[in-house]
Amino acid sequence: MKFRLHPFAESRVRRRMETAAGVVDDHHVPAPVQLGDQKGPDEVVGHPSAGVPIIPDVGGARRDELSRLQPRVDTAKDGDRPMLPFGSHGVLGHSIGVPGTYTVKALVSNNGVPGTTVDARLQNAWGLVAGPGTPWWVSDNGADFSTLYNATGVKRDLNVSVDGAPTGIVFNGDSTSFRAGPSNAGALFIFATEGGTIAGWNPSLGTAAGVKVDSSGAGAIYKGLAIATTATGPQLYATDFHNARVDVFDATWAAVQTAGGFVDPTIPAGYAPFGIQTIGTRIFVTFAKQGLGAKDEIDGQGLGFVDAFDSDGNLVARVAQHGQLNAPWGLALAPASFGRFGGDLLVGNFGDGHVNAYQEISDGTFELIGALRTADGRKLAIDGLWALQFGHGTVNNGPVGTLFFTAGPNDEADGLFGTITAA
Repeated sequence: MKFRLHPFAESRVRRRMETAAGVVDDHHVPAPVQLGDQKGPDEVVGHPSAGVPIIPDVGGARRDELSRLQPRVDTAKDGDRPMLPFGSHGVLGHSIGVPGTYTVKALVSNNGVPGTTVDARLQNAWGLVAGPGTPWWVSDNGADFSTLYNATGVKRDLNVSVDGAPTGIVFNGDSTSFRAGPSNAGALFIFATEGGTIAGWNPSLGTAAGVKVDSSGAGAIYKGLAIATTATGPQLYATDFHNARVDVFDATWAAVQTAGGFVDPTIPAGYAPFGIQTIGTRIFVTFAKQGLGAKDEIDGQGLGFVDAFDSDGNLVARVAQHGQLNAPWGLALAPASFGRFGGDLLVGNFGDGHVNAYQEISDGTFELIGALRTADGRKLAIDGLWALQFGHGTVNNGPVGTLFFTAGPNDEADGLFGTITAA
């Protein structure tokens, strides 16, 4: 079965093709996808045998030491400082002798990557979430669907249509919040879209999510979605990339004005909230540089910021800036079992497919510890990397130490769902 790209995806690909032809000169086009043997010392993938597209390694990592609100940057590269034994950097809970490399495995693809389940709907696989015992739900941005898979990539029968090019997705475990559908029960899964809508789904809606928020009239382009429990109840947080803001909605789907507004006055104009994830009591937001028309991001090394806010939108800490950031979107807190970077904040770059680890220091600041690397020591890279999520320890969603990812390789024309594990 063949599916047509959603108009948002078509326009995005067209803009990037124009960029390659010199029409839009401010938007970096990723290097061509490779599926064969590694060609040279700067090319890396989780491993070619895993069927994951290769993109270039753009160089060694730069270390950012950042204060809470007045960041300072150490420009030393990983290669410039002594390499300690894997897992022995000796700070805040890191154990000695834990594994230091990582392996990527593709589970599902839309175009027949060897060894994967094939699902034609998996086009530009973007948002990713699982409830405590549910399978993984993936936002198929290019096909206007959400498709479901277990931890080994076995496809589930349910396919939920989500109009508007879905991006971020969250699980809602509160049966009385964010009501939707004929049952008027809480939406179990909630989607943001590039069309500026937010839609909810529960079983009473069958095979289609129902739109509950429509901000298209304001030009909203939602690139990410988070959910958090606050003093006044559950709230949704949607990154409106076009208008450079975070829109917040309460449990009745009504818009909420937060005290802090998710504003960081030190971020230059032209950057906008991109990815978003609730981790503990804080909401982490990535910022990417806006491209032509403020519709899509500009890729490039050093283009990005990551901040931590409280649930009322007040800035708590600058996590990362510039350095090895490249249109960052995916965010996840690694469990202790995740090898060398157990306990660290993982930030995935859409622009170059790298995953960098940031350690929180006791004073609330963060520093770059390094990048996930493969057995040959080169940076792991996944073309079009989007979401990062750890399993919840069930058969449906996998071990807590397994990192699941989504990606939109080939300029978002294709889709991947897979895993990253510590070697």
